[in-house]
Amino acid sequence: MEKFNNRVAFVTGGASGVGLGLAKALAREGAKVAIADIRDDHLATAVAGARADGILLSPYRLDVTDRVAHAQVVDAVERDIGRISLVSLNAGIGVLGHIKDATYDDWDWIIGVNLGGVINGVRTLVPRMRAQKLGGHIVATASMGGIVVADSGGIYSAAKFGVVAMMQCLREDLAAEGIGVSVLCPAAVNTNIHEHYRMRPAEFNNGAYVQTAEEEQGLRRMLAHGMSPERVGELVVEGIRSNNLYIMTSGALEPI
Repeated sequence: MEKFNNRVAFVTGGASGVGLGLAKALAREGAKVAIADIRDDHLATAVAGARADGILLSPYRLDVTDRVAHAQVVDAVERDIGRISLVSLNAGIGVLGHIKDATYDDWDWIIGVNLGGVINGVRTLVPRMRAQKLGGHIVATASMGGIVVADSGGIYSAAKFGVVAMMQCLREDLAAEGIGVSVLCPAAVNTNIHEHYRMRPAEFNNGAYVQTAEEEQGLRRMLAHGMSPERVGELVVEGIRSNNLYIMTSGALEPI
């Protein structure tokens, strides 16, 4: 895809971090951008901050694990802005821990967001994109943890490996229909991922994965040296334009 002007873009997890960086990058390219996020306060802050930079973002509240809500929000975006042809399935939680310690609630929460959210986005949006015959592009956010596993990668990497596999297969499925597919595999990015342990829903409260205040501060300090979300957004725009399968931030793999 070479031109983004007047395309409608839909970005999940778009109110902070990588999602917000990408939303701004797409808007600067002329796209009309809808951001979806589970937190109303993050949505309000993102919209206000973008407006101060002269960027218009349209906010929608969405829990990506909710299949009915996914369809309802996409309906609203298409009614308010237009037919979606640029998709970023970016929402995720960076919760780590050892599989030997994991409870069912740990599995259900982390898989539900990191893999289930992408499944729901694909199932909701791909049929619409195919039917409207406008071409377009889908990019899902995995991680370097979807390619290389750390000892505490556990459920997180299981989900992110699944995202990589999904995008590889979907790319082949949609190639003949003019819809590009990419998977973003970032290394360290300066985001609020260290806060995700505090976002565990009550229905998944029986979990073994915990993070101490000291561990959270250590992760915050480490991520502060990572790539900026805005730069990641620029890299994703470049990757979409070139229809790369892999979009990397670390140079660990050559994009193909």
